[in-house]
Amino acid sequence: MDLGKIFSVSLIYATFRSATPIIYAALCAAITQQADILNIGTEGIMLTGAFAAVAVSYLTGSWLLGVIVAMIAGLIMAMIMAVGHIRYKAEICAIGMGINLFALAITKFLLNSVLGKSGTFSEPGIIAIPRISLPFLANVPFLKDIFDNWCITEWFVIVLIFLVWFVFYKTVWGLRLRAVGQFPMAAQTAGINVNSMKYRAIAISGLIGGLAGAHLSLGYSKMFTENMTNARGFMGVAAMYFGGAHPILTAAGCLVFGLTDSIGARLQAYGVPSQLVLLMPYVVTIATLAVSMASKLAREKKKKSALEKA
Repeated sequence: MDLGKIFSVSLIYATFRSATPIIYAALCAAITQQADILNIGTEGIMLTGAFAAVAVSYLTGSWLLGVIVAMIAGLIMAMIMAVGHIRYKAEICAIGMGINLFALAITKFLLNSVLGKSGTFSEPGIIAIPRISLPFLANVPFLKDIFDNWCITEWFVIVLIFLVWFVFYKTVWGLRLRAVGQFPMAAQTAGINVNSMKYRAIAISGLIGGLAGAHLSLGYSKMFTENMTNARGFMGVAAMYFGGAHPILTAAGCLVFGLTDSIGARLQAYGVPSQLVLLMPYVVTIATLAVSMASKLAREKKKKSALEKA
């Protein structure tokens, strides 16, 4: 086994490429988590967006229109969850899983009825999200291997990470959102419409989740496959817990999943069983959640101990 080929410079981009759809999913979950809403439906929102992006791109010949419709589809799915949870007081985990199951069913139905395919849809008519070539890096091998030929949505996710961080911690809206999540009664007393803030948070998360799906089907790949999200939404939720819903720390957690996936793909070339490779991201997901929950419990125990001493 040649470790030099596995851990080469190209692994850096491969890691980021694999992590990008998970980062989008994690940011989708982080926004609602700041309002104390666990967005289990991230998986379904992504899957719906992925189908909408491919279908519209193929039927209209426009990747941009595909991305826009994917975001709208994500918004619709998110608002179904919002109405069920906020207005009708449905348990958020139950309605989130309902969204996931509905997305699996509706995308499979539409794939067959609208596009006339089953299983996988991959046609030359699908217009992918463009990639950006950087000619000035042509003579710089190290940087060329890392930064050249990135998809537009791969560049945009970096901007989005810092944009979400800025909104959370440097704006009045972000302060109100965090207040709604941490101290809803105090926020209500201060004149903040708690339900309105929660609706907005879920709506924004739906737009980002739809964009995550569009990137997965038009940027990361150029096709749609039934259940193509393959638990990336759940990985995003796990990374969100790992980062404490902090956009930058959450993105760092996503890179762990990306690294695992990239190394696993390379190990297959050396005879490592594919079943073991496919298992790796799920093992990391469970481990990440376990570490996150253990850290959270330790912090709560420490805080409780401090209050008792006071």
